[in-house]
Amino acid sequence: MKFNNKFVKAAAAATLAVTGVTAVHEVSAQSGHVQAATMSVKINYVPGYGINIWDNFNHGHFTGVRAAHGTTYQVLDTQIDKKGRTWYSIGENQWILAKYTVNVNSVAAKNIKAKKVKKAKKVTPAVSQAPTATDKQETATQSTGDASAVVSLANEQVGKSYVWGGTTPKGFDCSGLAQYVYKKATGVDISRTTYSQVNQGKSVSLRNLKPGDLLFWGSTNSPYHVGIYVGNNQYIHAATPSQGVIKQTLSSYFYPSAARRVLN
Repeated sequence: MKFNNKFVKAAAAATLAVTGVTAVHEVSAQSGHVQAATMSVKINYVPGYGINIWDNFNHGHFTGVRAAHGTTYQVLDTQIDKKGRTWYSIGENQWILAKYTVNVNSVAAKNIKAKKVKKAKKVTPAVSQAPTATDKQETATQSTGDASAVVSLANEQVGKSYVWGGTTPKGFDCSGLAQYVYKKATGVDISRTTYSQVNQGKSVSLRNLKPGDLLFWGSTNSPYHVGIYVGNNQYIHAATPSQGVIKQTLSSYFYPSAARRVLN
């Protein structure tokens, strides 16, 4: 009888040890599921573009994937980083900034529609915010020295594919293209992301651009897109997966918010 009691206790302990671990995982999963069920958000950014997904909410790294404008995600967790910014977890090691989202049940969310990206030939509108004739004389300044090498190499990349996280001629994303061209043409490393590239060199007026200048779209502190100005009111950028690397004319449809001059 004593043997049976010991055997029963041992078996119960073993069962608890195994099921206890399982229970912890189940509780954790259930807890996350409850949070997700209480909030769904829609990405509220720029039609045709998306926001970066990071692997952590504090000092994270860009995962190479973006959450497209107009798409809906369930929030698994909410955290505030050291800068006081709110972040949402939308998956394992996947975090997005809350400021680029709205609650899916809000009026604002119902007005958000994901739009298909227009092809390059349809991007330029009839009305343009391009510089005036006087300004064009300033922006048409010919590039010299390293700047001419930047323009030349950027032109060679036109037609290449767009690849999330791409940094080589096999495929580029916007910041990967800028980094590759500058590093290859001048030896200058302008870092990897738009968030850090926007701090390179010095700020210049959009009405006083020179070939080789970097153009940024979005927030002037944390832009979401970058291109290379090549003169004559044109720029080269890795646009979208459907467009790849293209050359376009500055227009009111897609006008940059900031410019940086890395080269003297």
